[in-house]
Amino acid sequence: MLDQSDSYVTEDGRTIGGVVMEMKNITLRFGGVVAIKDISFDIREGEIRAIIGPNGAGKSSMLNVISGFYVPQEGTVEFHGKPRPQMRPYEVAQQGIARTFQNIALFEGMTVLDNVMTGRLNHMKTGLFQQALWKGKAEKEETANREVAEKVIDFLEIQHIRKTPVGRLPYGLKKRVELARALAAEPKLLLLDEPMAGMNVEEKEDMSRFILDVNDEFGTTIALIEHDMGVSWT
Repeated sequence: MLDQSDSYVTEDGRTIGGVVMEMKNITLRFGGVVAIKDISFDIREGEIRAIIGPNGAGKSSMLNVISGFYVPQEGTVEFHGKPRPQMRPYEVAQQGIARTFQNIALFEGMTVLDNVMTGRLNHMKTGLFQQALWKGKAEKEETANREVAEKVIDFLEIQHIRKTPVGRLPYGLKKRVELARALAAEPKLLLLDEPMAGMNVEEKEDMSRFILDVNDEFGTTIALIEHDMGVSWT
């Protein structure tokens, strides 16, 4: 049995490191409804951890526990070997955790580029007044963050829609834009809530390829949930 700090190499040559996050005997209730009961598993550095199950199995609830949005009534969440206290969403993001949602949560009236730029908020340190003037440090910061956003857009092959308002896009491309926004945050742990839901076969193949590429090229640790067993390649 592997120790928390043990690493190993997979058959396809990927290096899987020690435990990043561990869920210990998690139970989550909403009134009299038990959404999750006594579930334990870990997520290791560099791996793609898939949580598979039918609709209503509590997958999204578990992802909300991992992201800190829900606090379980029983069990503990350990992050890098230490119990994680209740945190605000921005504190979770500062720890290097980003996510997508089962129901797309984008700014429909904004362009693709502007939506992706919102993923850089934690990397923007200048104040509102400096940003309004857009000179000196604020200008340099904006330029640097835009470069990161543009690289993510290129990586996910959505250059042709970068200036298009998100509300005009088909569903499959909106899913890709949401992934781009999460990647723009440069997360160490990326949480994907049914990233293939509602897609046709071709769109699922594209999204699967991008997720594998993110893990392979950036070394990003990924935890995703799905009810489509065809995505169990992870």
